[in-house]
Amino acid sequence: MEYPTLALLLALLACVERCFSVSCVVDSFMVKQDFDPKRYAGKWYALQKKDPEGLFLQDNISAEYTIDDDGAMIASSKGRVTLFGFWVVCADMAAQYSVPDPNTPGKMFMNYQGLASYLSSGGDNYWIIDTDYDNYAITYACRTLKEDGTCDDGYALVFSRNPRGLPPAIQRIVRQKQEEICMAGQFEPVLQSGKCSDLTELPQYTQHSIKNSQNPHLNHSGTPEGPESTAMLVP
Repeated sequence: MEYPTLALLLALLACVERCFSVSCVVDSFMVKQDFDPKRYAGKWYALQKKDPEGLFLQDNISAEYTIDDDGAMIASSKGRVTLFGFWVVCADMAAQYSVPDPNTPGKMFMNYQGLASYLSSGGDNYWIIDTDYDNYAITYACRTLKEDGTCDDGYALVFSRNPRGLPPAIQRIVRQKQEEICMAGQFEPVLQSGKCSDLTELPQYTQHSIKNSQNPHLNHSGTPEGPESTAMLVP
């Protein structure tokens, strides 16, 4: 009877030690070592997401990454979002990525632009937490930090080359990485049904901010006017 009890105690101690060894200070998070954007290029489908504050793409999220003539990574992405509580649109966005520190290519900065007068432009951190290039990728961004260096408002996505999902072995890796960025249990699944391409043609909303998403008033051209509300629409 003593051996099973001892084994259980050791397992519990190992679990406690592991939990306390994980730091939630954002600057301590590890990213993909020697990240290679050329291998990362191509089509990715979001399977899970942890939303930030504000509006965020809800489903059918995908991103296509390419390398431009200067060697920089650029992306076009899309996904469905519900505006004003009832208007479902397929939102498109474009982004360009830069590497502030060449020694850490997995920590990028993403610039985005609104393609309509009522959309804003700006930027966000874009970190590749992990990827094997052929199957999965985990991206992370913290928008605001607390005084202790932990994240106050951030978001993350789990991508797959296959919209149907990931094999069990890779799912275990993904769960481990979610723990390492202190977001275990915070992700929700992302539906991939192809609905984005099936929607009736509607005005395309791109990027991070859409004005007046809470109390919309439309001008004579049919575009929203009024108080501004931040909307996160990123790949």
